[in-house]
Amino acid sequence: MKRTFILLAVVATMAVVASAQISVTPYSKIGYGMLSDNASGIQRAMGGVGYAMQNGRAINTMNPASYSQVDSLTFLWDVGLDLTNLWSEEDGKKGHTFGGGLDYLTSQFRITKHLGGSLGLVPYTSVGYSFGSKIDNGSEYRAGSGGINQLYLGAGYEPLRGLSVGFNVSYMFGTIINSSTVIVGSTSSTSVFQRIVEIRDWNIHLGLQYAHNVGRNGRMVWGVSYKPRKSFHGHVWGTYQDASLARVDSVGYSSLSGKYEQPHCLGIGVSYTHRNRLMAEVDFTYQDWSKAKYDALDGFEVETLELNRRWKVAGGLQYCANRRSSYLGMMTWRAGAYYNHDYVNISGNNVRDYGVSCGVGFPVPNGKTTINLGLEWKHRYAAPTSLIKENYFNITLGVNFNESWFWKSKIR
Repeated sequence: MKRTFILLAVVATMAVVASAQISVTPYSKIGYGMLSDNASGIQRAMGGVGYAMQNGRAINTMNPASYSQVDSLTFLWDVGLDLTNLWSEEDGKKGHTFGGGLDYLTSQFRITKHLGGSLGLVPYTSVGYSFGSKIDNGSEYRAGSGGINQLYLGAGYEPLRGLSVGFNVSYMFGTIINSSTVIVGSTSSTSVFQRIVEIRDWNIHLGLQYAHNVGRNGRMVWGVSYKPRKSFHGHVWGTYQDASLARVDSVGYSSLSGKYEQPHCLGIGVSYTHRNRLMAEVDFTYQDWSKAKYDALDGFEVETLELNRRWKVAGGLQYCANRRSSYLGMMTWRAGAYYNHDYVNISGNNVRDYGVSCGVGFPVPNGKTTINLGLEWKHRYAAPTSLIKENYFNITLGVNFNESWFWKSKIR
């Protein structure tokens, strides 16, 4: 009963904090916002790799096949927080802002031999921006907020030695609001336009991993992650309000089905572990957003939206000298880098970003719980025409709770 209560409390907490993650870039105005690959704090410190990662003491939602490797005696919790410091520049004008919040909340547990499960809340997209500009006889201010979250339940099974398969079933929910406020100087009149996308849907995520030994001290893992193409369910509409009037007019209320889509998403990776101390991984992600539908809102004037193919290359390293030695030897060191060709397209200019990261895992004395600290620098830009240049410094803090829930005490 105690453990059931804890599980219910965690799920309730997920619902309360689902919208806590905040994006801080005007590029999140496009499409559904900035996409998330669901990398944990450990994985972000390694450049965001994870398709071929197997670790019985860490939760890997990037590939649900990894759940099969959960430690048989433990129940895992992983909570991730993110703090972002952003410097931007456009046409010689510089800006500075902060953002962040709860990034994810996940758990992992053993069901039976060779079968593990996971429950958690992870982001799908995040939207957050605010900026203004001058127009004829006045000014215009644009702002956006919200995002899409995924409350998931998954399982991973090892039917044959070395071969693992898994899946996540997710409930997707969230609301994205993009607003434009126009102020006409001569009359001081104010008009507010909003475009609202509300998603209530289901999603599926499939995974496969194959592990085999290489020589006496090596182990290699091959991983594949796949999300099928699907049409989103929910509603989209626009609103218009003149500040001098109390009435709010709705425009073009319609269903998302058949008009807004998620493309196929394929992720592949390979990792190599030497003597259970040094691990290296390389990942590749591909999503063809150019073929996914994202329709204009009927009766609501919006700019033509074109989305790009998204692909990402990432690599990372992890090293732990000796998990049974001194405290310094038990600490885990991580580093990584990535390049991301994003799906965001602005007037024929593709948005791209690249970054480097590092981190360290601090084991809690007299236990298996680990505190993971990560640092990341990222540069985002548009090409071929240079638009807004952004430099990020992110601090990620993850706490990986490892509790021995399934340990049976001996009767004396």
